[in-house]
Amino acid sequence: MTGQKITIEYNDRIVRQFMLAAILWSVVAMLAGVFIASQLNFWQLNFQTSWLTFSRLRPLHTNAAIFAFVGNMMFAGIYYSTQRLAKARLASDFLSWLHFWGWQLIIVAAAITLPLGLTRGKEYAELIWPIDIAVATIWVVFAVNFFWTLARRHEKSLYVALWFYIATIITVAMLYIVNHLSVPTSLLHSYPVFGGVQDALVQWWYGHNAVAFFLTTPILGLMYYFLPKAAERPVYSYRLSVIHFWSLVFVYIWAGPHHLLNTALPNWLQLLGMTFSLMLWAPSWGGMLNGLLTLRGAWGRLRTDPVIKFFAAGVTFYGMATFEGPLLAIKSVNAVGHYTDWIIGHVHGGTLGWNGFMAAGMFYWLAPRLWNKPLYSSSLANLHFWIGLVGILLYVSAMWASGIAQGLMLSATTEGGTLLTYPNFLDTLNSIRPLMAMRIAGGALYLTGFGLLTYNLWRTIRGARPVNGRIEIYVEPPDADGKFGLGATFFNAPVIFSALGFVMACVWMFASGWLNILGLFGAILCVLLAVTHYQARAHHWGEWYDRLLLNTLPFTVLTFLAVAAGGLIQIIPMLTIDRRLQTEDRIAPLYTPLELAGRDIYVREGCYVCHSQMIRTLVPDVMRYGDYSRLGESIWDYPFQWGSKRTGPDLAREGGKYPNVWHYRHFEDPRAISPGSNMPAFPWLFKNDTGLGALPTKIRVQRLLGVPFPAWTPGMIDVLAKEQARQISTDLRTAGVYVSPDKEVVALIAYIQKLGKSDPAALPAAAK
Repeated sequence: MTGQKITIEYNDRIVRQFMLAAILWSVVAMLAGVFIASQLNFWQLNFQTSWLTFSRLRPLHTNAAIFAFVGNMMFAGIYYSTQRLAKARLASDFLSWLHFWGWQLIIVAAAITLPLGLTRGKEYAELIWPIDIAVATIWVVFAVNFFWTLARRHEKSLYVALWFYIATIITVAMLYIVNHLSVPTSLLHSYPVFGGVQDALVQWWYGHNAVAFFLTTPILGLMYYFLPKAAERPVYSYRLSVIHFWSLVFVYIWAGPHHLLNTALPNWLQLLGMTFSLMLWAPSWGGMLNGLLTLRGAWGRLRTDPVIKFFAAGVTFYGMATFEGPLLAIKSVNAVGHYTDWIIGHVHGGTLGWNGFMAAGMFYWLAPRLWNKPLYSSSLANLHFWIGLVGILLYVSAMWASGIAQGLMLSATTEGGTLLTYPNFLDTLNSIRPLMAMRIAGGALYLTGFGLLTYNLWRTIRGARPVNGRIEIYVEPPDADGKFGLGATFFNAPVIFSALGFVMACVWMFASGWLNILGLFGAILCVLLAVTHYQARAHHWGEWYDRLLLNTLPFTVLTFLAVAAGGLIQIIPMLTIDRRLQTEDRIAPLYTPLELAGRDIYVREGCYVCHSQMIRTLVPDVMRYGDYSRLGESIWDYPFQWGSKRTGPDLAREGGKYPNVWHYRHFEDPRAISPGSNMPAFPWLFKNDTGLGALPTKIRVQRLLGVPFPAWTPGMIDVLAKEQARQISTDLRTAGVYVSPDKEVVALIAYIQKLGKSDPAALPAAAK
């Protein structure tokens, strides 16, 4: 053994902090989830209080589950495993400390602002712009700390888990920054730079891949580290892990459009999203099998070891979720499942079954090592497993059944297909109430399991002495031959064949005529040449990859290119498309100042959580709601409001359907208008004044974004808004309702009555 012997003490304090924070936020997130699930069945639990209403708490629940629970758990696992895989202490104690406290402050800020209605109105991306900047800043702190640690590592090669961490860091940064680009109108409000179909595409490019690269790839990295540790066996197949990583990070990024199937999104994007979603089956199940087969030597401990139980179940749920996702991306299946509880069951199967069980297994494995004390009770941990397993199975089974039932009922027509079998939307909602109650029971059981985990780990660490891991290593002299530059990264057979094959595949998919045929044959030829070259010189491919893993920068660059390619090909054409091409045969008229104020109230109250504004190109949708939606009808919408769940009916054609007084009564007492409704009342809308003072700045920002508002002065905006409000107030007074024109309910009614109105396809001159 040559070199200098040194002792490294790992920074496990930061691991303990993130782990304890994850446990705390897990209980908060799950408690919020059980509460809002109860609100869906028992509307009285909204308490007629703005900050406790379902539509404001639902974003709090999702953000707490994703960013607070899984985020903290992910950081704990990454910091623990990275130090040991790199054989180096975290590069900066200060950056670690800043990362932890910055992240917790972000979570607290979200917990305060979201119930107050301070939101961007985009699913999984609701946080207001100052918090978004804080998220991006803290993520950069995390990235610097991570890559700095890799730069100081004493282990030459990058282990599999580190590949997934690298992909997570660079891809989440790309997704978050692009989707959260906004222009502020005030300290607490902004409009996204994208609108209409562009906003929809960018949002679900982000939304789907937030699941992919925040809830999947980092947890896969943790799987590749902690699962072999728990099983005391090496990863089943290194070659399979290589295929798993590169195919997953390349394919996943293309699948976002499957959230917008059967909508106004251009067909080529829908086909692209569906195709790549189906392709995800192979790499996802390759990773699942690699994990389960790694456990093959530990099956004998499955009956007694709770860690093995949780890991085995977690990886199995990963396989279930990644089978179900591509299944739901098939257009015919999506026609039934989209906008229903089936999607809710799918998401929770991944979050609670995959993320939650992997988190529990990791916590039970880490706690004795971080506090140098045996787990307080393996029996309690085993009880947690069975309670949690029954809970999640009840939950997803109820959501599968209710989602499929509602989807089929909403699509059902009488013989001959001329009439809807269930024309009243509430008939379908009330038919699934028992299943919604089962969801509450399942969620409560799962929450109880994490309550047992909290108690078990509290008893474990109480009175224990925290310890930091130590390792003695020999530091070898730098190896000049190990350097691997960017030139050697790109000019080699694997990269060249992959790049050429990708280009030919794009020509095949997007070209027409003889270019289409050329692209197909070119792609096939590239595959055949690559296979032939690999069979003849496989050792050169292996040597290149081994050398690639010696240098973080080339590996990171290739990873970024793999994940960026799909996003660029999907998004750039939609961002550069002329607005005239979005109008088809109709376009929505511009919002009046009062309607814009009402729309911002609609977004603030989270109405998109339960209502869509997108009538799909499906016959039952058209029969129920009216003519299918066109791109031009949402061209001025910042943010878009196509929705992702229908707990209530679609509102795309709501304007003019009912008189003003109907909407007034509906916001006042939904059950007086729609018996059996679970919609909460909104009494604060009748008390709060509409903030007309902010309208000049909001309209100025929208003009900056390309909305062709006339050059109104602030005085003109005020006069126009007050005049329309007075007209609505007068109409309500005629119907026997007395409300001041300056109340928020008047502005909201103005917006609702605008929905569905359109003009022939002719853009204002300012937009051409």
